Amino acid sequence: MLPILPSELLRRQVVGRVRAVFHERPDLVAPEPPSDDALFIRDTPIRMVHADVVGMMVGGIRGLFLQMLHPHALQGVLDHSNFRIDMHGRLRRTASFISTTTFGQRDRAMQAIERVNRIHTRVGGTLPGGKVYTATDPRTLAWVHIAEATSFLAAYVRHVRPDMPHSERDDYYRQFAIIARALGADPVPLDQREAETIFRELRADLQTSGAAREVAQFVVNIKPEGAPVALQKALVAEAIAILPPFARSMLELERPGLAGIPARAATWGAGKTLRWAFRQN
Repeated sequence: MLPILPSELLRRQVVGRVRAVFHERPDLVAPEPPSDDALFIRDTPIRMVHADVVGMMVGGIRGLFLQMLHPHALQGVLDHSNFRIDMHGRLRRTASFISTTTFGQRDRAMQAIERVNRIHTRVGGTLPGGKVYTATDPRTLAWVHIAEATSFLAAYVRHVRPDMPHSERDDYYRQFAIIARALGADPVPLDQREAETIFRELRADLQTSGAAREVAQFVVNIKPEGAPVALQKALVAEAIAILPPFARSMLELERPGLAGIPARAATWGAGKTLRWAFRQN
């Protein structure tokens, strides 16, 4: 047996640490490889976008900021989540869902979707003004979806493929729509133009509030488990940088100025390293 090169040992260590941070079961030594019987075939836009770890982290933080501006989504988190004491667990579960539905065998992907749908039937309550909300509301789910889809794609384009063809961006929305519709979201965009139109339409549902700003600050100041604090701060800074100006204003977040240049450089460097480790270069 040939000896393992030091570079290969380093690569495996990096992959192992990343999987331990983001996998729903960090004790799982050998996660399942991407399936050839997944909902989406290999080398298609959704699998390329969702495979980029740093892009997904930046996009995930941006999407969370946007989602907190929807009063129904925000109240659901406040009423039915222990995010303040287990934010990392929440992020792990979200990452696991995205991974399973994008790369997992199609039966497992549909089971994951059905599990989330069952959870949503138990999530509901009353807003501070007395209006009833439920996590199964199609329009609320539409905002959650479009906040995620636009954020994941924006981060990927910024950090990985600034020249990503518009046809592939359209394909990304078309593919992601399969998951969104299975979760009950409506309306759901099928291309970039529709995404921009629906995003503008759903902005009418958003509200700023002290609670939304509090959650945003909690995300800004979160101490990550198993990841360098400096990298986490860089990821948050990048997420804020690519937020729409109206969202930064509503959440009272300042766009990084010159201080954001090192954050972008650190994020770019981390992305390059992780793409090497996961053999995506």
